Amino acid sequence: MKHFCVFAFVLFVFTPGIFAQDEAPVLKIEAKSAFVWGEDAPSGAVSSSVQDPLTGNTIHKLNYRGVEVSSRMGFEGAGMNERGTFLNYTITVVNSTDSKLSLRYGGISVDGYTASPLKLVRAGKGFNKKEIRDGKQDLVEIGRIHCITSGFLSSDNFFSADTTSEVFNVPPAAALTVSSAIKDPRRDHAILCSIAGCYPTGTIRYYVRVENFDYVFVWSGRSAVYCGQAK
Repeated sequence: MKHFCVFAFVLFVFTPGIFAQDEAPVLKIEAKSAFVWGEDAPSGAVSSSVQDPLTGNTIHKLNYRGVEVSSRMGFEGAGMNERGTFLNYTITVVNSTDSKLSLRYGGISVDGYTASPLKLVRAGKGFNKKEIRDGKQDLVEIGRIHCITSGFLSSDNFFSADTTSEVFNVPPAAALTVSSAIKDPRRDHAILCSIAGCYPTGTIRYYVRVENFDYVFVWSGRSAVYCGQAK
């Protein structure tokens, strides 16, 4: 079922860094044009959810004046010898207009706690596995992330910790896909397990900026797809 998405004047401005659990989550809002997935309004973008015909997994979409932005969300354990959870997502922009579109990184929060993207590196790019394992938490080899190596998320382009200022261009009548990953900034009660399985708790919100508009996606942790365990 489709819903009309609100054409609101809000921008989620995420404070850099990761909040400690005993600190209050901070999510500042400033005036700017945004479309928020799932919010009803008589004008603006149209939000919808579809099922991937091959996997049955959910895809969220926002459509506005020839621009379609779609979102997939997955999660996995951070690794056998590492605590925490990786939250991974892919954004696809389909440009059906006659003009080139710019795509920029926006921000992400989990229950209001902000997180920076992981620094994603490809194998053989000057980092060995020991350096990655013993180094900073935001440095992760792409080959470790099962959501990507399994093909659930695209490996074409990335929003990484060292490329958040990069601007991608989407030519007319073309599409572009960009993936990103964070480590869940919450230390406690981040995963809930039951007979039906395990899934992240709370709500994940993130946005990207396409030309002059922010496209905001809202995912419940229960809706994220489990990809397995990172290597």
